Amino acid sequence: MAAYAALLYSVVLTPQKRVVMADLRTMAESLGLLNVRTLASSGNLVFSTEEGSVSVMEARLEAAFEKNFGRFVPIIVRTADAWFRLAAANPFPDESSDAPDQVAVRVMRKQVSGSEIEPLRQAASPDEKVELVDGDPWIFFSRDRPNSRLLAAMNHKRLGVGTSRNWNTVRGLAEMISDT
Repeated sequence: MAAYAALLYSVVLTPQKRVVMADLRTMAESLGLLNVRTLASSGNLVFSTEEGSVSVMEARLEAAFEKNFGRFVPIIVRTADAWFRLAAANPFPDESSDAPDQVAVRVMRKQVSGSEIEPLRQAASPDEKVELVDGDPWIFFSRDRPNSRLLAAMNHKRLGVGTSRNWNTVRGLAEMISDT
């Protein structure tokens, strides 16, 4: 039995379209996933299963989500080991300690290349930082600029399918996976 994290893209779009995490857990359990838990109300699942293919799990979860909630939402799945490597590779440990809500990683379905990350660096203000680690862009956002241009630059058209999580969520999911 192996543990996984699944991240749903933008499940809390508006109050009228909010996805209740208990319903999300029920959906995952209906697929035979075990020890299903959620973190926060933004579409973070941790579960166990004997299945091994991440891409098959992504497709099954996406199809089930569309069937249960009436709209397609990209879902990124990572193995426990991959999640632990992602968390350990945080290029902003000092910033994460001081301001964990300002550090985020865009977890990608397919790795981003160095050339694809360059527009993010160009969009960053002088007090923001962008690093590419193992194909996932990490960002340290400015607290002084709540409307950072980086958010618009990190879209699906430019980078491909991915979803962002702040350091608090990355760390919380790692803790949940450790308890699985």
